Amino acid sequence: MKVQGKTNEFIELIELDFSSFTIFNQPVPSSLLILWFQTDDNNFIIDGKRYSFAKNQIVFLTEFHKADAIKKVSAKFLRFNRSFYCVIDHDIEVSCKGVLFFGASQLPIITIPDEEIEHFQILWKMFVIEMHSKDGLQIGMLQMMLKRYLILSTRLYKKQHQLSIIKKEIDIIREFNFLVEQNFKTKHTVIEYAELLNKSPKTISNIFSKINSKSPLKYIQERIMLEARRLLYYTDKPIKEIAYEIGYDDIQTFSRFFKTQEGVSPSEYKEKRTLGTIANPLGIIT
Repeated sequence: MKVQGKTNEFIELIELDFSSFTIFNQPVPSSLLILWFQTDDNNFIIDGKRYSFAKNQIVFLTEFHKADAIKKVSAKFLRFNRSFYCVIDHDIEVSCKGVLFFGASQLPIITIPDEEIEHFQILWKMFVIEMHSKDGLQIGMLQMMLKRYLILSTRLYKKQHQLSIIKKEIDIIREFNFLVEQNFKTKHTVIEYAELLNKSPKTISNIFSKINSKSPLKYIQERIMLEARRLLYYTDKPIKEIAYEIGYDDIQTFSRFFKTQEGVSPSEYKEKRTLGTIANPLGIIT
């Protein structure tokens, strides 16, 4: 089911099984995707790493994630574009810049607790009913319901990942990560992002330290590494070209950086990809 507005905004709902897994080979520009798994043992390769998702886990993906289903899949699939719902300067925690989508260095994953499952089930039924409405209020209703879905998910994510409730600091970290997502190919240092935020590098580092988060430099490095792994895993581009694409003028500097982060050289990583032996720290599927 898909509803599209007059300015190409859309929302799409699918009861997904393995027979329809090819939908992951059809990325949609400026879209965001939510997968709510209905059974255990849903196996994927996402950005070159293997994941197994359990029943009532939800994962949040952007158009930049490369996802391939490699085993059975049973999930409620919800996809929408930024034109349908992306409030940059309002409701910031549940917008496209919010906690569910701002960080691309690791997958945002939540698990619905038993006492919350009915809330999600009712909301999904309301989605389905409203998708069949044909009046002028349909888009507005669906946007309200999507916001509710994101609010429920955001609350669980913050609780399960022990995010700080100090709003000012969280907003700065969220903005930092959003800027990294936009600029990681050209800006590799904390000072460059601090300038964009009109803060000192020390202030940024102190904020990250205050909430027991990774360092700001680590976020930058992880985002660069994510793109490097994607390009090495999913394309046949020469390593020199990949290095240049993510902001390195020479292959030696890129290779040293990659090996420091990954433990193997870019060429060794490509070879491991071919042999199918790249590990996933969140759970290897064999």
